[in-house]
Amino acid sequence: MIRETYWEDLSITTEDIEALYNHLLETETPLTPEELAAALVAFRLEEEQRKLERQQGGGATIYLPKGRYEVGQPLVFPALDWAEGEVVAVREAHNPTMPPFEVIRVRFADGREREFAAGLEEHILNEPPQMRDDDPLHNPESVLATYGSALAEKIEAALTENDEFVRIAGKWFPRALLMDVHVGYLNLAEAVLDMHSGGPLPTAEIIKQIDFPADNPKLAEFSLDYALQESEQFDEVGPAGQVLWFLRSMEPQWVQETPPYLHYRPLDYDRDALTPEMLALEAALGDELSPEIPPADTEQVELTLIYPHWRAGTLPLSAKTRALFPTAYQAPRVRFTWVDAQTGEEFPGWVVRPGKYVYGLEAWYKKKELMPGSLVTLKPGKTPGQVLIQAHTHRPQRDWVRSVLVGRDAQPVFAMLKQIVSAEFDERMVIAVPDPEALDAVWEEIARKRTPLENLVVSMLRELAKLTPQGHVHAAGLYAAVNTVRRCPPGPIFALLATRPWFVHVGDLYFRLDESAI
Repeated sequence: MIRETYWEDLSITTEDIEALYNHLLETETPLTPEELAAALVAFRLEEEQRKLERQQGGGATIYLPKGRYEVGQPLVFPALDWAEGEVVAVREAHNPTMPPFEVIRVRFADGREREFAAGLEEHILNEPPQMRDDDPLHNPESVLATYGSALAEKIEAALTENDEFVRIAGKWFPRALLMDVHVGYLNLAEAVLDMHSGGPLPTAEIIKQIDFPADNPKLAEFSLDYALQESEQFDEVGPAGQVLWFLRSMEPQWVQETPPYLHYRPLDYDRDALTPEMLALEAALGDELSPEIPPADTEQVELTLIYPHWRAGTLPLSAKTRALFPTAYQAPRVRFTWVDAQTGEEFPGWVVRPGKYVYGLEAWYKKKELMPGSLVTLKPGKTPGQVLIQAHTHRPQRDWVRSVLVGRDAQPVFAMLKQIVSAEFDERMVIAVPDPEALDAVWEEIARKRTPLENLVVSMLRELAKLTPQGHVHAAGLYAAVNTVRRCPPGPIFALLATRPWFVHVGDLYFRLDESAI
């Protein structure tokens, strides 16, 4: 008796919200949208059953094609969403291919009239309507398997707009039923986290140490979670499905705010100008500022460090890397653990979702003696909340490496210099930085002057071309060089290479500068 598109077309009504509210009231347990979807399906099926019983027990007769009806008789039509009408005429039907039957004319409440067969012994609609569990549309498990995700999204959207509900870590509960958490408990929670170096700690552990009433443990946790969430002193840093708390004042500075080296002012550019080879290189570089491109492999990811991330002690949170790191329903920052794949050493890391980067690698970069252009491999950890990181280190040796210096005119100068190298690197993108502080001054000056990107690309290509006999520069190397003085994803740089006549493509994404065309 449920139409084919019933669950697909379902909209969350006021009655649905009230039913979910009562369900949460009865269970006294915060629930996820998926759990609420199961409750909603049960409620809707019960309501449809009651509706069927009311219709069958009402004053109007249910229309069945085998029945015989009289003028003035009220009828109800299940196949027309239980529309009610009155028989206004009865006549004999004339169809030589069928047994004798009648045709009734019915006038509905809106004034329209329709004709229906009567006295027809064999017809698909002669079976009285009933709710059948073997119908997938009536079976809760089948409904949830097919429509559960869509229903959960609709519930999430409806509850988000309703002030009577609150959400913590993906679970919902009525605001009015929360336990009172006064400021004294918040002060105690702050002290507990302070004693644990800021955190992270689960709510249950905090409750235990501050003697918060916990007759209903789940309700107590949810109530304290909501109070901590509403306070600016605390940050929820747990991955999806887990609530962990940290003292905001004890979080690293560049977890709280984006490092200056990762700041980017979005630029308009023509993506249609990028060649398939450029798009493939863009995807391989895995820049967090590039458009989302699903990675081919999420079990192991190799990245080439660029200067902004090397300087900030970060890595990109991009389509290429995101699956390796824990995420959250709401928390903008997620605490996790880095594990050195070579030594097993563990150290704290942070996923900063709004900034699209992961933090906590500055000391590790220095320990491994990495430089911009070094290769880094990421793998899933052995336990949830861990990420393995590996630098392909070897015995230190002196080697000729592309290096960036700051000239007397406070402009970047590139040269091939002997540097101590301790790890494998990408030869096209490696750039040693002997004096990062001096380069910071260049960075600040370019930002202050708002030097156009095209000017930077021209000057960088000119500088890098001096280091090769052919004067050719690869697009990846140009991208790495530009990012030593200004944060920019590959797209805008590649678009300039593809559209300006003074950038001449010589094959395999190598370019030379045509000075006569400038």
